[in-house]
Formats: sequence, C-alpha cells, structure tokens
Amino acid sequence: MLYRINAASALLAVSVAFGGVAAQAQDQKVLELNMATPWAGGHWLEHGAKRYAEIVEQTTDGRIKINVFAAGSLGPALKVTETVSTGVADVGHAWPGYDWSVDRTAAIISGWPGGPNPEEMMMWVFNGNGGALWKEWRMEKFGVVSIPCGTPETEIFMHSHKPVTKPEDMQGLKLRTSSSWAEIAPRLGASTVVLPGSEVFSALERGVVDAIEWGGPGGNEQEGFNKIAKYVITPGLHSRAAAHDCIFNKDVWDQISEKDQRLLELAGRTAWFDAYLSYVALDIDGYKKMKGNPDNVFLTVEPSLIEAVSEASTAWAEEQSETNAWFKRVYEDQKAFLEDMRLVKEFRFAIGDR
Repeated sequence: MLYRINAASALLAVSVAFGGVAAQAQDQKVLELNMATPWAGGHWLEHGAKRYAEIVEQTTDGRIKINVFAAGSLGPALKVTETVSTGVADVGHAWPGYDWSVDRTAAIISGWPGGPNPEEMMMWVFNGNGGALWKEWRMEKFGVVSIPCGTPETEIFMHSHKPVTKPEDMQGLKLRTSSSWAEIAPRLGASTVVLPGSEVFSALERGVVDAIEWGGPGGNEQEGFNKIAKYVITPGLHSRAAAHDCIFNKDVWDQISEKDQRLLELAGRTAWFDAYLSYVALDIDGYKKMKGNPDNVFLTVEPSLIEAVSEASTAWAEEQSETNAWFKRVYEDQKAFLEDMRLVKEFRFAIGDR
C-alpha cells in the first residue's frame, strides 16, 4: 500500500472571477493501491479491471488510484484471492470460480450450468439477496471485502476440433474448463483440465485438449480460438453468465474513509453496467467476424444435451448442498430467485426476439 503527496503547487489556483482572491494551496493525500488480476490481457483486463480503476479515480476525485497488473505480476494467475488476502496485493479483480477448490459455493456465485443468464445475474445480485450473500461469503471464507463489479456474457460452449452436440459426443472428450463444469462434464464422459488463460490457446493449438471454453464471442475471437479449431459450438450451457468481483484486503479497506468506501461500492455497480454494455457490443462484432470465417463450422447443441447437462448440474448441486452449509444457503436462494424469473418470459420478449 503506497501513499503519495501531490505537490501543493499543482493545486494552487488564482480566483479572479471570485474577487481576485488566491485559493489556498492544499495537499491531497492520494492512496495508491496495487490490483492483481488473473487476466494476461484482453477485454476482461481492459474493460473489467482497468475500467473499475478508472471509475474509482473519477468518483473519488483522485483520492484513490488503483494500479492494475496483468496476470502473474503480483502472484499466480489462479490465486488472486490468496494474493489479496495475504496482502501481497491491495486489491484484486477476481472471478470467484477460481476459488471453487477452496469452497464449491464459488461456482454458484460466479456462474455455473444451472445458473442465471447475465440479466438474471444482475437482478439476483442487486435486486435479490445475491450481493449480500456474496459479500458475507467472501469475508467469512477468505477474509476479503468483496464488491461485485462485472458480469461477463453467456459464453461460447466450445471451440472444438470435434463436433459436440449430443450427450454421446462428450464421451472421451478432452476439455479445458474450470469451476463446477470441471466436475460436471466428467459425469457426461469428458475428461477435464483447468488451465489459466495464458495456456489455453497453446493447449488447443497443440491438441493437448480437444476443446476449450473461455468466454463470449468477442473475447474468443480476439484470442483467435476459432482460427485453430474448426467447430464453434453454442449456446454456452456450461456458463449462462459469470460474475467478477473487486476484492480488497481487509486491512487496506479499514484505512479508507466511509465516504470513499461507499464510492468504491458505487464504482463497482457502475463498472458492472459498463462491462455488460461493452460485452454486448464486443460479442456482436466478434460473432460477425467468426461467421465470416469460411473455415468455421457453427453447431447448435441438441435438446438432449441441454437436458443431460441440466440433470447432471442439478445432481451435482444437490450433492454439494448435503455437506456444505454455505453452498446450500446460496444455491437455494438463487434457485428460488430463478424460479420467480420464469414469469418474465410471459410478459417480455427475449433479447433478439423479433
């Protein structure tokens, strides 16, 4: 945690319009915080972590400045939460799903096959109990202060060297994935491996895996996955939506004024909204580019695979609930919320439905 004092001369102004009285030079103490991320680059780094940092600096009038570091600079890419909780970094831009090995509840919060889509995720977090449960869980399990600050889009199901549309296509498939899908997909016959973002492209290119999942069309097109794997398979059954949080070391948080703490929370909500809009624009553009690639074959999963994934996901979640009180609490709350959301389709058009 670093502090720097701005030069007084930088704040000295002469007020002619208000009687010609010189304004007093003032020192402003600026809190500089270092942010760890799991992102080597791309949209999640630029429009997620860095966008949050920009909003924080704007809303606090420069009192808080966050320096954003790419994956690996302040600790292992998949250990951002640990890096923050131990004080190696002051802040982290995190995907809770990377913490699923510590507590499977992370999957329900960060996006899983039985979870909400982006709009439902936003409503559960900000209109339902999701945000409060998320913060309480983060503090109890990891000792960090959590601010929900982004929702990635529904992902591409797979970029694959093999066609995968039916349950039998999952048999023997070598799949790069993470979080709950790493445990659920094997129930359908796949073998899974968890890799950080920096290793995903090379694993697919070299045939270490048959298929990968990573993000939505925009980010995936930028990464070039469709250029090395023939099949582009949709929709993203494994992750209808995801969620990011900006996590603060507790000791650092306690040194921030209540006013600025509230502004950091507001910055998180603003960053969430900005991220949602930016993903939509990026994905439409990226998907158009993918569709324009004559080497790609676009496949849509069959209803039988959707049903199989749903059954396997529910069974997995019910099993976790039997032994994990936190998982049960969050899962049942989200499940009840999503049941109410079924009513929305009775009075609204689906996005893109014309």
